[in-house]
Amino acid sequence: MRVLVIDDEPDILLLCRVNLGFAGHEVLEAPDGERGMELAMRDRPDLIVLDVMLPTLDGLSVLRMLREHPETSETPVILLTARAQFDDQARGWEAGCAEYVTKPFSPTDLADIIARAREMTPQDRRLRRDQALADLARGVELLSPGRISR
Repeated sequence: MRVLVIDDEPDILLLCRVNLGFAGHEVLEAPDGERGMELAMRDRPDLIVLDVMLPTLDGLSVLRMLREHPETSETPVILLTARAQFDDQARGWEAGCAEYVTKPFSPTDLADIIARAREMTPQDRRLRRDQALADLARGVELLSPGRISR
């Protein structure tokens, strides 16, 4: 499987290249959103691992653009980011990610997440997104003022 990793941190690119390569994947790399879009359109990877905070073009913008193009609209995209707040996750799921993984992460877990995401149908990914958004909404509700028990 061809995996495109878009991240501005050289250590993350190296970690992904080594671990995903070891798992048998061909790994393409981009250090920013613009280059990532170029590679996604030119090389048509089977799956994309995308950081949210990127120079030139942020990851959510890249994800939205990928969803707008017929050639990449169904390509699974895993957001890999340090942004872990409920609203950050909700924006990622709403933009159309297949999975939302927060840094720091386990490279072994990432390979498993990639395998699961690739096996899912577009319908499965939509159901996963809807469930994740519902879970986030419940979490926000449970943490709202007046709901927290002491």
